[in-house]
Order: sequence, then structure tokens, then C-alpha cells
Amino acid sequence: MKLRQWQKSSINLALTQYLNGNSHFFTLATPGAGKTLMASELADQLLKSNLIDLVICFSPSSIVSQDFSQSLQLRINERFDGLLGAKGHSLTYQNLQYLDENFWQLFHRHRVFVIFDEIHHCAGSSIDNANAWGEQIILNIQDKAKYTLALTGTPWRSDTAPIVLSKYLHPDSKISCDYIYGLSEAIKDKVCRVPQIVAIDNNNISVVDDDETKIFTSFKCLLSQSIIPYQEILENEKVIKYVISSAQVKLNAIRIKNSEAAGLIVASSVEHAKQIAALMNACFNEDAVVVTYKENEPTSIIQQFRHAKTKWIISVGMISEGTNIPRLQVCCHLTNIKTEMHFRQILGRILRITFSENQEAVMYMPAEPKLLEYAYRVKQDVPFEADVVKFEKMKSSADNDDGSEFSDQVTFDKVKKASSKTELVLSVFDKVINHQAFDETSSTVEEHFLTNSYEKVVNIYGRFKQESIALGLSELR
Repeated sequence: MKLRQWQKSSINLALTQYLNGNSHFFTLATPGAGKTLMASELADQLLKSNLIDLVICFSPSSIVSQDFSQSLQLRINERFDGLLGAKGHSLTYQNLQYLDENFWQLFHRHRVFVIFDEIHHCAGSSIDNANAWGEQIILNIQDKAKYTLALTGTPWRSDTAPIVLSKYLHPDSKISCDYIYGLSEAIKDKVCRVPQIVAIDNNNISVVDDDETKIFTSFKCLLSQSIIPYQEILENEKVIKYVISSAQVKLNAIRIKNSEAAGLIVASSVEHAKQIAALMNACFNEDAVVVTYKENEPTSIIQQFRHAKTKWIISVGMISEGTNIPRLQVCCHLTNIKTEMHFRQILGRILRITFSENQEAVMYMPAEPKLLEYAYRVKQDVPFEADVVKFEKMKSSADNDDGSEFSDQVTFDKVKKASSKTELVLSVFDKVINHQAFDETSSTVEEHFLTNSYEKVVNIYGRFKQESIALGLSELR
């Protein structure tokens, strides 16, 4: 495959630095730019120049790990399954903690080139401030690998911890990258699509609390009062239906020219994903693919969707980063992770240029203040005047796909919600107390509460988003 100019430049600079005695190279390239191909070509050139013996790659998820393995195998024409005779292996960061001494001995016996995809997952400038993955890199790779290549599309962490193998510029503590290829350059080079971000708002919001009903004219006003958490907006049936309806209209229009174009919906939790899937089926007669950590073979599901003609996939933390599905052109940001890193990674899933006739890339999201801030920063990255951020008001309509009339009013009933929570807890304990075999059911009830707690605290932030958990816990409080 022909290399893009930025890929050639980055490879040449990396080779120059390696030959000049620098063992680490850090590349920042916007999501969708083609970092996997660049890294595979660099590995091939190092092997052919007899500068290394083996290539090891670490990435944040199994689907990305598979993609890297295939890319390396295709480019180098050698096996990358980690077995005897292979030229290397592609692993996830989760594997780092379970590699034994036999594996780490490879770094003493061979010249190993290590690729770190989305390196921002690994924190630590020393053992004292490192996370679990960063600690393993500092102890076993940092001074033992022949060369390393660190890749990222978002060069920061939401917890502001230092990224492993990185240098920082003082006094502003900005990360120092060896090569930078931003969204502006990628759009100019026709490597990435020009994004369009549609912020959906509502000027007819009511909150019912006992005998009092409060009226709000925007999601910003509602959230500023701290009466309703953002998660409840995301779970509101009318909000979901409107966001999906707008995205559905856009995707259908794109598919007139690009019949394989697809849409991604990023949900907050497994239950939220199921709710969205049920509404899509009931209101729009659309069967969406759902992929979460609870599926038996999530990687296989994503691989199948990549090459299918199915229109929609709903994900919880599985496709937000690094996953290459070029036919994605529409996405819905319906997760309550409100970090700029996650926002840009989701947007990056729809920016990859293809050979299709239509190259639109549209993200739909509620008009939440933080997300709007990130959207306007994306607008600043576009190298020319473009209508990147648009607002859309939820409006009444009698033209829904299911033939029903749609009211624009969004209502949050705090009394009803509190009552339903109480009834749920009582019903669970009633089952336990009234059951003849208490011991047999107690484990079931415990599982219910543990599962519920896990989904609220961990799964909301995605399977591979460990850096967001601390932030999320403070929001839940």
C-alpha cells in the first residue's frame, strides 16, 4: 500500500533519531490518519536493515491488537502470533501484568522493537506515579528495548498524570512529541473528513418535583441547576428517539450514494445500550448490532460488522478508540463520559477518508456545555472556514417513522423516579425474605447488586478507560 506523505516523513525522522542514539520516538497523529500502517512500515524497515530481531506491539483492546497483528504480518510477510518462529506478537495492555520472566528475557537476548498504540493509557514518569501498565513498561521495557515507537491521537490523560516514555516541556508541562500530524493537516491532505457536529437542544423542558414543576429552556440551564444528572438526559426516551431520528435521516441520505455507510452509537452502560436498541427497533424498525463486554465474542462481532452492510452498531467502550471501521460516517455521542480525550476518539471513528463518493462525517450529541466546548475546539482545528458546529432544537413532528406524533416537551419526574427506585429495592428484598430457601437465593440477590454497581461505576466509562474512572466516581457523587 502506498504511504502518505506524513507517514513517510514520520518514518524517516524516526529512523534518523534511532541511528543517532535515541531509542524512543513519540508520534502524535490525529485519529483516522493511519498510524497502524506507519508503524508497520517502520517495523519492516528496521527488520530489513538488520537493526532489530523482533517486534512486539501493545494496544488498548483485542480488536486493535488483531488489526496490528494483521497489518504487521501483511507488511513484513512474517507471522506475528507469538509462537516459535514468529517475528513478534501483538498484545493488549491488559497482558502486561501477566507476562512472565520467560517473556521479559526476550529483551535481554534479542533486539526488540516495541510499538505502543494509544500510549496515553499508560501513566508514569517513575514507579512512584505509574499505573499498573506504566509500571511494567518502566520496569521491563523502557531501558531494555532496542527501540520504541509511542503512538497517540490524544496526547493527554483525563487524570493529568504523565504519560509513560514521554518528555514534557516546562513550565506549561505540554507533552513533547517527535512528530505531529494534526487534524488540520489531515483535512488539507484529504486524509481525514471535515467533521460536522450537531448539538441537539430543547427549549421545552419540565422537571416535576412533588407539587412543583420547573421549566427550563435548554439542557445547559437544566444542568446548571444540578437538579437532573446528565445520565437522566441520556436515558430520556424522547431525547434518545430524537437524536437517533436525526442521525437516521442523515445516514439514510448518505447511503443513497454510499450503500455500505454505517452509524455508531456510543452508550453509557449495557442497560442503556439495550434501551437504545429496543427503541430503534420499536420506532424505526432497525435492528442494531450491540457490542459490550458482556458478549461472548465482542471482537468477532466488530469484525463482522466491519465488512457487513448492517446500518447501526451500539457500543459501550468497545469502538471508541483505535478501532478501524472505515464505513462509519455517522455517530451519536450518548455516553456520559465527558472528557475531551474520549470525545475526540469517538469523533475519530467517522473521520477516515475512503474511496466512497460521499465523505460526510456527522456526530450527533445533546447540547451539554462541556461537549460543546470540545466541539468548538475541533472547529478551531479545521484549516478553513466551515460550519462545523450546528444546533438543532427538538421540535414537534407528526412525521415520525412509526406514524405517531412527536411532542417536543421533555419531562423529568423526580417523584416517579424516586418511587420506582424504592419499589425496585423492596421487591428484591421481598423475594429474598419470602423465599423458602433463603440460602439458595441470597447469591442471586448479591449478584444483582454487584452487577448493578459495576455497570454504574465501571462499565459507564468503557472497558478500556481506566483513566476515566476516578473522574467518573466524583461525578456520580
